[in-house]
Amino acid sequence: MKGSCLCGDVSYEVTPPFKFFQYCHCSRCRKVSGSAHASNLLIAPEQFQWISGEELVGRFEEKNAKYFASSFCKKCGSSMPWLAQGGKNRIVPAGTLDDDPGIRPQQSIFYASKACWYEQVSDLPQYTTLPGK
Repeated sequence: MKGSCLCGDVSYEVTPPFKFFQYCHCSRCRKVSGSAHASNLLIAPEQFQWISGEELVGRFEEKNAKYFASSFCKKCGSSMPWLAQGGKNRIVPAGTLDDDPGIRPQQSIFYASKACWYEQVSDLPQYTTLPGK
């Protein structure tokens, strides 16, 4: 399964299955996505590889966040997959996939931090923080 940035200079390939698909409503994900939430798929790092443009991928790490980081195409600014700080997961922004991931969102996390203007539009389970933590 392939994915790419808006300008097409960065592309990647993932080998399903994905671990899960979730919406994250934390303030960091809202800022990086410019939306009410980030739509992220998680996959094992070994199931991911860059096809082209890896040198165009920038990374930002929030030093006070245990799991958050972000990657982006330095040319067009599109969010790109990133390796979680713990190194156990590769986070794939769902909107960057060129194909149907074959999985649908399963949960909303950090829902207690949702934007004040957000209107609930689904029946996904909601967690006030990260489930299981």
